[in-house]
Amino acid sequence: MSRHGTVRLGVPALVVALLVGGCGTPRSGDLGPAPSAPPTSTPPADRPEPTPTPVAEPTPPPTTRAPGPSAAASTGARRPDLVTIELWYVRAGRLVPTRRTRPATVATSRLALTELAAGPSPAEAATGMTTVLPAGVEVTRIADGVATLRVPSAGDPVTRRLREAQVVWTLTQFPTVRQVRLDGAASVDRADYTDLLPPIVVTGPVIGERVAAPLVVTGTADVFEATVSVRVLDSAGREVATGFGTASCGSGCRGGYRVQVGWRTTREQKGTIEVYEVSARDGSRINTTAVPVILTAGD
Repeated sequence: MSRHGTVRLGVPALVVALLVGGCGTPRSGDLGPAPSAPPTSTPPADRPEPTPTPVAEPTPPPTTRAPGPSAAASTGARRPDLVTIELWYVRAGRLVPTRRTRPATVATSRLALTELAAGPSPAEAATGMTTVLPAGVEVTRIADGVATLRVPSAGDPVTRRLREAQVVWTLTQFPTVRQVRLDGAASVDRADYTDLLPPIVVTGPVIGERVAAPLVVTGTADVFEATVSVRVLDSAGREVATGFGTASCGSGCRGGYRVQVGWRTTREQKGTIEVYEVSARDGSRINTTAVPVILTAGD
């Protein structure tokens, strides 16, 4: 075939190649960073649970959002949007966090205060968690990053301050709330109640959560040399894994920590995640926070 004939055949071939290439599978995009708080999984039913005139509130992005709605294949029912919120309860006179996943709502702060007043789940209550916030407390206004509301002043000063701290730490998880104004007083924020935190706070996992190895344990701590230790206990109380990490601040200041641990177990079972400080005096475990969970099998 002549050189000119080759050129005439090459043009259609090039067009076909371009059309086929245009039908390839698109590449996946970057999903971006994970939510600030990991989703809470629902434990099995027979095991511990994880556990002025009012105005419409702006819709703050939730701590964690579940996947968007989808149509069920058999019924065509729409799956509701969910929101995961952080709740700060009281244990031994200190603030401790947990989470709830509920149907999404535009009044997210109202939902949070309702859940806060409802109190801990049975599994959470078994660890000593309680609430001192009565039902009926609602945000009346959110403007310029300040949430305004009235909180009952009944009770002794210690209880009243714990009640205020529960409200402030719970509401300021939302981006639209930086401070809280209680009963017309000056605005306050989390820094005004940090003395009510225990030396070690565990934000994940939460009580009753079903966890798999490797597990990332997160929270904040104010401990000696900023060293945070973790151990995993099986249903018989045997130690199956240990780990440690360093908080971003310590020995007189509070910092965030993140410790990863793994374990091997042949069956799903109840377990406990213990987060503690090693005593500088005698090496014993002190300031321990225990989180009952469900350990999944892994090798």
